[in-house]
Amino acid sequence: MGWFLLIVTVLIVCFAFVILFGAPYLPTLRPQIEAALDLLALEPGQTMLELGCGDGRILAAAAKRGWHCVGYELNPIMALVARLRTWRYRSQVRIVWGDFWRADWPAADGIFAFILPRFMARLNTKIAQQKAHRLKVVSFAFKIPKQPIVAERDGVFLYQYD
Repeated sequence: MGWFLLIVTVLIVCFAFVILFGAPYLPTLRPQIEAALDLLALEPGQTMLELGCGDGRILAAAAKRGWHCVGYELNPIMALVARLRTWRYRSQVRIVWGDFWRADWPAADGIFAFILPRFMARLNTKIAQQKAHRLKVVSFAFKIPKQPIVAERDGVFLYQYD
């Protein structure tokens, strides 16, 4: 019984505490994945960041398009799942187990984010601090305040940072 409680406690901590930093794990559905990647419209060889990569399905879909990807995941269990899911694309995909808010992001051409509304203004500030060149950002479900939406499809919003 003691091991069971320990395992349950670890699972609860791994999945619940991430709400304090961005969003809980919710799998993105195929139509939204395709909409996000189509809106980003990166070329093969370009780089996409995923902030909170969950199970890695978006990274795998982006890698299939020939993109390089870096996914940040705070939940260690989901980071492991993402690594397993993207293993065949390991030359294109890097999973970072850690807090993307504290990280210096690598140079990227596009960003995918599915973050709770209360963090969207903070995301806008972080993007403005990190960008070195023209950057496309797609956000699923939640809008970035005070940023004009360039395009929208299936609940995914595209932004352009110049």
